[in-house]
Amino acid sequence: MVAGNGVYPRLLADSARKAGVKKIVAAAFTEETDPTLEQHVDVIEWMRVGQLNRLLKFLRAQNVHHAMMAGQIAPKNLFDLRPDWKALMLLGKLKQRNAESIFAAIANELAAIDVMLLPATTFLEDSLASSGLLAGPKLSQQEQDDVELGWKIAKEIGRLDIGQTIIVRNGTVVAVEALEGTNEAMRRGGELAGSSAVMVKVAKPNQDMRFDVPVIGVETIRIAAETRLRVIAVEAGKTLLLERNAILDLANRSKISIVAR
Repeated sequence: MVAGNGVYPRLLADSARKAGVKKIVAAAFTEETDPTLEQHVDVIEWMRVGQLNRLLKFLRAQNVHHAMMAGQIAPKNLFDLRPDWKALMLLGKLKQRNAESIFAAIANELAAIDVMLLPATTFLEDSLASSGLLAGPKLSQQEQDDVELGWKIAKEIGRLDIGQTIIVRNGTVVAVEALEGTNEAMRRGGELAGSSAVMVKVAKPNQDMRFDVPVIGVETIRIAAETRLRVIAVEAGKTLLLERNAILDLANRSKISIVAR
């Protein structure tokens, strides 16, 4: 497991264990990965973001042949890298440096040492959003229209590799996610909209399910409540709801509707 921040790596490790995986090793990153992950895996190696050669050596030493990327690396680290020579060579070959291009290049490096990168939803299929209203009150017609508008625009910014999240209120796009990530886009959108905005988060049209899949967590709902968003719309079958029961409970208590389409 190449483990980023948040609860995703821990939940993945526990789900893999329940599925019968005998040995779980984790490449963890200082100032990113939750240290409690050590209690959920068999072997853990700590490194800096950008130490690609060390990552590859670790996987070879552990005789790893299947890997997964779990959890985000803070977007600001794209501009705060201290890359080793291997990462420098990789970055030097890229014309565009976004999450998808960097992760795809890393996937190629893994393949070169006989490590297959599995879909990021492996072992977590039960956490994928099912279609329909999952929590909260039924949407008004205006909210449904805002979901429709946000969906079209979110798919377009996804196609352009800008982001995957849009905040809409009453037919007006008030925030577009870019490098800052979903949480900051929500905060900005909530501040601009004032209240009752709709958030739409989708997979990219040609989403590589090995990395950068849409994820909703408890923190997402907490920020939505804090910024007075009314609706969260996600893509069914492609969005992970991490700690699903806690998410739906908090959404219901906060009167936030979660809908998957």
